[in-house]
This record gives sequence, structure tokens and C-alpha cells, in this order.
Amino acid sequence: MARALLRRALSLSTAGARATPRVTAASSSTAVAPLRSPFDDRLLRLLRSEISYLAERSPPYPPPTRFKSFAVEDRPGEQWVRLRAGAGGGGAAEEVKVEATMFDGAAELPLDAPLFHRVESLERGPRLHLSLVVEVARGDRVLGFVCSAWPDDLAVRHVLTLSAGGGNNGSRGGRDFHKLEAGQREAVSNFLKEREVDGELAEFLHDYMANKEKMELLRWLKTVESFVDK
Repeated sequence: MARALLRRALSLSTAGARATPRVTAASSSTAVAPLRSPFDDRLLRLLRSEISYLAERSPPYPPPTRFKSFAVEDRPGEQWVRLRAGAGGGGAAEEVKVEATMFDGAAELPLDAPLFHRVESLERGPRLHLSLVVEVARGDRVLGFVCSAWPDDLAVRHVLTLSAGGGNNGSRGGRDFHKLEAGQREAVSNFLKEREVDGELAEFLHDYMANKEKMELLRWLKTVESFVDK
């Protein structure tokens, strides 16, 4: 009887072994890719749609490297650009440096502006503003100018005298351009125009910065897309 029970137990054990599936070593090492959330998928679709629109319908163009006598130094990823030029300046070695911000404001209409001026402003769009710092250096002598650049005009705001190297410690004082006498204001304007710092430069910088904004936006969108897609 005991032998019969033993044989019965062995037969059941063997049958169970046959029914148990084998697990290969390969299945335990298979990598499982994490699933993106529906939110991530939607965000990726929106990012790629915006990138496609900007790249195909309103693509930025390669930024120019020169404007007249100026060499243009693009600053990818930064909110400003630098231009440099050398000039004779009456026989003395001279360097002109212009640093311009991206758009930092817009003109505002007076509260009492006529209605047709308001309508015209809305149709035309905002009159954007960017700031310029101009330095004209001869040896250790530097004249500085803080300017406003509008789409069709360049306005001087302050005139500074600086030591070589610039910076806050190099400032030796300045004057409000509008408080200068008429003859002095004209002399300053002519001084800058002779060095091609004028309305044409302002127009160039507005076009340049509008294109740079597109490039920076595309760069940022692609960075975010790459982050979300990982």
C-alpha cells in the first residue's frame, strides 16, 4: 500500500514538472521602455507643430556678419549683439563698438491721443524699441553714448566719458543729451553719423533682432522637445 502511494506521488510530481513552462534567462534581462504620459505626448505634438510652422512658413535667415564697416558678432543664446568697426578718425587709430539689446520696450501713445492715431497704431503694430551702448575708443580715451533705436530713427539719450576698459569703475561722468545746447547736440549727432551710427543702423538692428528672436525661439523649442522626448 505504501509503495502504491509512493508511485502515485512520483507520477503526479513528474506530470507537474512537464506542465510548468520554462523561463529563459533572456526574458529576465529584457529592458522595458517607460511609457510617456498622455500629457507628454500632447506637449510633444504641440512643440513639433510650432517648430514645423516656424521652420517652414516663417523661417529665420542666416544672420548677416557685416553691416557697412561693422563686423557683426552674433551671440547665440544671449539677448544682445555686438558690432565692431575701426575708423581713421583724423589719423588716430580708433575703434567703434556697439552693443545692442533685443527688444526691450515699445512706444506708448499718450492717453489723450486722438482716436484715429490709436486705430493707426493698432493697424501698424507696436513701435518696438531697443537700447544701444556705443563706445568710441582712441587709446585710453573713450567716449560713450547711450541710445534708443527705433525702427526708423536713432536717438541719443546720454553722453559719457569713460576710461579705457569701460565698466562702472571707468566712468568719469556723463551728460543728459537733451540738456546739451543745440550746437552741442548737433555736434554729437554728426560725430556718430560719421561713424555710421545713425537711423540706417537702427533699421538694420531692428531687422536683425526680429530674425534673432525667431532663431532663439526655435532653439528653445527644440531644446524643450529633446527634453520631453527622452
